[in-house]
Amino acid sequence: QPTRAQEVYDVSGAGDTVIAAMGLCLAAGYTLPEAMHTANAAASIVVAKLGTAVCSFNELVHELAT
Repeated sequence: QPTRAQEVYDVSGAGDTVIAAMGLCLAAGYTLPEAMHTANAAASIVVAKLGTAVCSFNELVHELAT
């Protein structure tokens, strides 16, 4: 997948988001590359928000569609 530049506001919780998303995706049967792509998308959402933030399902679906 190609990279995209993004404004980063706060990296708090980005690692936690990656670990949680990876675990969920792997438990759901995703391949490792699919899980990492999804986890990276989730982390990109939370770092674009101020403070410790969450990634909603709808935000993740939108991010993965772009």
